[in-house]
Amino acid sequence: MNYYSASPAGLKAMLDLQNHVHKAAQEGELSGGLLALVYTRVSQINGCAYCIDMHTKDARKAGETEQRLYALSAWRETPFYTKRERAALAWAEANTLIAGNGIDDALYEATREHFSEKGLTDLTLAICTINAWNRLSISFAAEVGSYQPA
Repeated sequence: MNYYSASPAGLKAMLDLQNHVHKAAQEGELSGGLLALVYTRVSQINGCAYCIDMHTKDARKAGETEQRLYALSAWRETPFYTKRERAALAWAEANTLIAGNGIDDALYEATREHFSEKGLTDLTLAICTINAWNRLSISFAAEVGSYQPA
């Protein structure tokens, strides 16, 4: 089944949201490879091999180091990430593992130290987007390894 062509209006809505997130990344608070780190970490949590493959390839192409990509699943135990990246990764994990956990005030305040209201909203939209893509790719068995960066 090709879910890309099975629901063109649904796919367009997903792509419109993704385009918004990518535009926000180019314009400011999600720039500098942050989006690739968030997308990769969320995909690791969800076990989406296709998306892990995609986003690590994109991250490498954008200049991300092997060391930071390899250590991403253990980011809390490494010195390789900035405070801002750590805030985004903690927010991404909490929003991905939200069932039964919620978002506590301390995490919200800690994240807001690094992101404006718009930046945090766009970061959250990015997390929502990659979670949705993960679910589509897993559900419809996207061909792992087939993605090539533009």
